[in-house]
Amino acid sequence: MPVLSTHDLTWRIGGVPIVEGVSLELHPGEFLGVIGPNGAGKTSLFNLISGLHPATSGRVRLLGRDITRLAPFKRARLGLGRTFQASSVFGSLSVRENVALAAQARSGGSMSLFSKASGYSKADECLETVGLTDRSAVLAGTLAHGDKRKLEIALLLAGDPKVLLLDEPMAGVSTEDIPGLVEVIRRVLGDGGRSVLMVEHHMDVILGLADRLAVMHHGALLAIGTPDEVMANAEVQSAYLGEAL
Repeated sequence: MPVLSTHDLTWRIGGVPIVEGVSLELHPGEFLGVIGPNGAGKTSLFNLISGLHPATSGRVRLLGRDITRLAPFKRARLGLGRTFQASSVFGSLSVRENVALAAQARSGGSMSLFSKASGYSKADECLETVGLTDRSAVLAGTLAHGDKRKLEIALLLAGDPKVLLLDEPMAGVSTEDIPGLVEVIRRVLGDGGRSVLMVEHHMDVILGLADRLAVMHHGALLAIGTPDEVMANAEVQSAYLGEAL
């Protein structure tokens, strides 16, 4: 059974299709990369899956459950985590406090001493996973952009998601910081049976991580398959990759 699936997922605004009839499956432990030119509907697809936009038609299923009409916070509680293109952290709090708050929110937001201790314990675990243990006491707002991206992933991990939607995690990250962030994503994928659906424009990054690729074009799914299959697809070459190959 796929951990996440969409069936004929569609979103129209005033009759204009933004996402049109997208059906895909994400399997346990799989990394599925989503690529396509600007305006192809990639982020809009993520917004539908995470519940930020209501689908015009079609279905979204998470861990076997229909979540098409659920609010975003309910999807998160069921095991769906998402990052966004723009960084969003509490800059005036320490790195450790940011993650501890996320852990406490996942447990119901209790402020008891036990909950606080548990939250900090979970924070330490997540920060170790993303390689920010030595930055735990630093104010989050002072982090370099690449480290902020790692912190955002730690915030997701604090909620114990089974499926992670990563929306262009390399956006704005310096070239020298990209390999470290890629390694964090590899570690997250291999730890705890998680599955990842990721939008990314850095083709070398996505090709190095993905088990399969899904190509969006004009809001529709143009092709899906292994990286080799997709890169050899004539329609994909014509619509997106072109002479870059």
